[in-house]
Amino acid sequence: METLIALVTGTMVAVGVYLLLQRDLVRKIIGVVVLSNSIHLLIFAMGRMTRASSPLIPPGQKYPPEGIANPLSQALILTAIVIGFGLLAFSLVLIYRLYQSRGTVDADAIIEATLGDE
Repeated sequence: METLIALVTGTMVAVGVYLLLQRDLVRKIIGVVVLSNSIHLLIFAMGRMTRASSPLIPPGQKYPPEGIANPLSQALILTAIVIGFGLLAFSLVLIYRLYQSRGTVDADAIIEATLGDE
């Protein structure tokens, strides 16, 4: 299962980088979202993916048994998803306002128009 997740993560990183290299700002934002989701999968896979036993420490022991999933990575991913959704919402509103004021979402056209205004 970890091999499949590693392949999916690699593919998502490639797609995210490809979208980040586009001129359209909406595609850049989608690239950031895909890239962040691939990092979430990477962290999730690093914390082990198993259903062997619950991540609880048995009474009388100091450490959990071997082979359990790490709950810390899952908690970090949940927090990152919420923060990422807020960033996505803010970025889309910002791009919408930019489109209303400039009439385009092409990064090169916006830079040329901004340099031409000065």
